[in-house]
Amino acid sequence: MRKTILAAGAALIAVGGAAFAAQPADRPMDRKADMTMADAEARSEAMFARMDANGDGKIDAADREARQQARFERLDTNGDGALSPEEFAARGERMARGDGERGHRGHHGKMRGGMMGGGMMKMADANGDGAVSKAEFDAVHTRHFTMMDTDGDGTVTARERQAARETMRSHRGVGDAS
Repeated sequence: MRKTILAAGAALIAVGGAAFAAQPADRPMDRKADMTMADAEARSEAMFARMDANGDGKIDAADREARQQARFERLDTNGDGALSPEEFAARGERMARGDGERGHRGHHGKMRGGMMGGGMMKMADANGDGAVSKAEFDAVHTRHFTMMDTDGDGTVTARERQAARETMRSHRGVGDAS
């Protein structure tokens, strides 16, 4: 039971962090700025739209495949259906300059998968149908915002975000203990 609660808490923090990272293109994220529920909803809306690659109102395997195909096509600059060592190296150079693919930086700056991979997808998929609907996506983000808004004032401050990150860090690896 404890493992499940800790895993769910860590997953909620990670999902919410991804929502905060999904900024509108015209407004960079200021991690020190306060965020209201309306701000979080707008960012969640933008993230869902980006992840729902085929626009069918849900995030599922078809969307993951479409995003993977689009990523491959961006990397395959000569369009021959294969990645050459030069094309692969160019990707690394673009990422090092900061103008590469979207993604999240994990431990020590290494790329890690998107927020809706594996366990995250299963956690958000409340009805177990293998897809995350807009309603399920919104529910996860609302729960996370509410969890982070520790004083219940409808605004998540930089201090509250930092406390949530510290909580997540303190729970890493705890699932191995009973």
